[in-house]
Amino acid sequence: MRVFKFGGASVKDAAGVKNVVQVLETMGHKNTLVVVSAMGKTTNAMEALVAAYFSDKKSGLQNEVEDSLGGLLDFHRAICRELFPSEQHEIFNALSVLEAEIRGFLAWNKSPNYNFVYDQLVGYGELLSSTILSAYLAVSGVDNTWLDIRKCIKTNDQYRDAVVDWEKTAVETKAAIQKNTLYVTQGFLGSDHNNFTTTLGREGSDYTAAILAYCLNANAVTIWKDVPGVLNADPRYFEQTTLLENISYTEAIELAFYGASVIHPKTLQPLQRKEIPLHVKSFIDPKAAGTTVGKGVGIQPYVPCFIVKRDQVLLELSSLDFSFIVEDSIGALFKLLHQYSLKVDLIQNSAISFSVCVDNRFNRLDELLPLLQKEFKVICHKGVSLFTIRHFNSEAIESLQKGKAILLEQRAKETLQLVVQ
Repeated sequence: MRVFKFGGASVKDAAGVKNVVQVLETMGHKNTLVVVSAMGKTTNAMEALVAAYFSDKKSGLQNEVEDSLGGLLDFHRAICRELFPSEQHEIFNALSVLEAEIRGFLAWNKSPNYNFVYDQLVGYGELLSSTILSAYLAVSGVDNTWLDIRKCIKTNDQYRDAVVDWEKTAVETKAAIQKNTLYVTQGFLGSDHNNFTTTLGREGSDYTAAILAYCLNANAVTIWKDVPGVLNADPRYFEQTTLLENISYTEAIELAFYGASVIHPKTLQPLQRKEIPLHVKSFIDPKAAGTTVGKGVGIQPYVPCFIVKRDQVLLELSSLDFSFIVEDSIGALFKLLHQYSLKVDLIQNSAISFSVCVDNRFNRLDELLPLLQKEFKVICHKGVSLFTIRHFNSEAIESLQKGKAILLEQRAKETLQLVVQ
């Protein structure tokens, strides 16, 4: 069994969907499980729908919800009109069914829990994209089976960042998937013990592919991207980049941990446990070699790797009475950071001060700051960037420092990190 994952950029429009079919025809699709993300920027649009739902609930109106939902559905119907020969095709009825499910949830939901509502709505991006891709494969003469991944991946009820129940997931996955069949399913999604939809964290479709590969003892996972493979730097932020041809599991986990956007941080762990290779390839040039992540040593070629995480927050904490910041206070601080869903990216401490760079991904920083200010003197730098260089050299450091105001620097044997304003 092979697992192919296609991200939102690969199915952002009708031409993208057609290209996915061409990739499958080029690479073969026997014993293949296709995991697909939401189309283009659909997840952002679904998040806007969630925000509009809570805004309208507060105001007593429904204008924003109708505008958000209408625009979302019009986008998908426009793609379908390009892909299918007639508006009598069953895909349009399938879209209407999904629309009815969304409207039904909006009507009957009584929960004020933002994260719960988020998971029930945002997951429709993947349900829409996988339904369209499966139908277009069929009209293109490629037999396939659409699979509701929520029946396979079972999780707890930690909405927006659900934890996988590996034992139940393995049982359900093996029962649902047969050999000699092409399956099309959704990334990002699971379900809890009450069968409510859960999500695996933003960009969690890569993780979905790894979960399924682990449960099925797959031969390989291939992530199809709009880049030629894993590069040593994000081409959106760095002018000169180098393709990394081979990366060890350990090195890839390090890169993912520091924020390399090509591979999701959770993806590599289940693959490493069973030594399932991960290929990162271009859906524009599917025959090109791309990058292989597997058992081995380091990276090839051996070059500095640059990672940037933007819109981070640097908190500089110092004791109010010049007492030492020791284990108890650090432990209490990390408990608060976890409680308010702030992901820690870097820490540095001295006797009476503690600096931490965090990702305010759930926008709860303003809730936390008053609590910290009761115990510490707090300086908060918002909108900073965290740069990481793996395998740094003097030239790499110089190029990164040039013209930047450095707030914090931390250096280890293989890794240099800079927080810059």
